[in-house]
Amino acid sequence: MYKFNSVFQSLSSTRAESEIVAIALPQQDLGSDIKQLQEQQANKKNLTKTLSEQQLETLLSNLLKYGVLLASTVVLIGGILYLIRHGSEPVTYQFFQGEPSEFRSPVGVINAVLSGSRRGIIQLGLLLLIATPVLRVVISLLAFIWRREFIYIVVTLIVLASLTYSLVGAYY
Repeated sequence: MYKFNSVFQSLSSTRAESEIVAIALPQQDLGSDIKQLQEQQANKKNLTKTLSEQQLETLLSNLLKYGVLLASTVVLIGGILYLIRHGSEPVTYQFFQGEPSEFRSPVGVINAVLSGSRRGIIQLGLLLLIATPVLRVVISLLAFIWRREFIYIVVTLIVLASLTYSLVGAYY
């Protein structure tokens, strides 16, 4: 073991203290680096996405982005209209009032919106917000069926079935 001596030595010393240390490095084949680089490039080719995969990802990301923006805009418009008409009314929290029956189904919400209900507009925005990821799962399922990727079809069907059960099960 070698220790570094940090003591200052004068230049007039006649005694020289020096050692030569030789370190042996293992020899490497110069061609191995080229082989590793070629293997990395081959692996990159397997990881790159095809044009149809990129298009599907773009479609799904735009669907989520614009679906949430549309739903938020509808809720905001409905909320503003509701506050313009009912903003100055006193609030009574003593009694719980559930949702009216017209807002308990998608058909009822659409009928409420068509009749000019401000709460119906808010509910429509919420339905759009819920429908956005469900539509994403449906589009993914269609893409996986088109590509015949059976494992992903099964997984997507399970996700779609659980979403459908949670939405329909709450209604009935």
